[in-house]
Amino acid sequence: MTRDDEQNGRDVALQGGAQPDTGTRGRERRFALPRDGALVQRLRDGDEAAFADLIRAYHGRLVRLALSFVDDHATAEEVVQETWLGVLNGLATFEGRSALKTWIFRILVNKAKTRSVREARMVAFSDLGDADSEGEPAVDPARFTADGRWADPPRRWADDTPEALLLRREVREHLEQAVQSLPPRQRVVLVLRDIEAMSAAEVCGILEIAETNQRVLLHRARSVLHRAMDSYVSKE
Repeated sequence: MTRDDEQNGRDVALQGGAQPDTGTRGRERRFALPRDGALVQRLRDGDEAAFADLIRAYHGRLVRLALSFVDDHATAEEVVQETWLGVLNGLATFEGRSALKTWIFRILVNKAKTRSVREARMVAFSDLGDADSEGEPAVDPARFTADGRWADPPRRWADDTPEALLLRREVREHLEQAVQSLPPRQRVVLVLRDIEAMSAAEVCGILEIAETNQRVLLHRARSVLHRAMDSYVSKE
């Protein structure tokens, strides 16, 4: 990639030349990209359209993840812009040992962690020790009898099917609030695993944490969301 090509790519990133593709209600649509090998070659050749497509596919998702580390949308956007510059600067040395998406997300996490540490917002992932490996149950054990049956069965979701209920605005908002209430480490793991659909191994590589810690963080995050939904449904 020549210096002029790199500057063109920076202009696309910094000026917002390719915005995330969004669907109804602000929901982001996943944008299809070529296979990694072909895409990386186009990016290295200075193909501005390829870089614009890359931004369209991942920008909104990177902002969402950055918000797990920083306090506001403006700062998250700054972190993402730094990430795109990191991608441009690192393309020449990208060896393809991980998926391109994983590599980009790892750059984002490193940039976001640097920002959050500088602002004294976040405890390092490594501070979560093995003593926490037991986690906590997703459902209160008191809701079961000694033989494992429900003592307090979950209530039916009124006349709606679960699919219909999940589409309701208030349920979505309730879940989004629950996600935002999670501690940063739990929220990051939840976003990567359950929203970005990354594997446990990918998440461990991106966040540089042990598989046990990843599992504990994910379990705790899911437990909070389960309780939030259970509490919501109980009020129906």
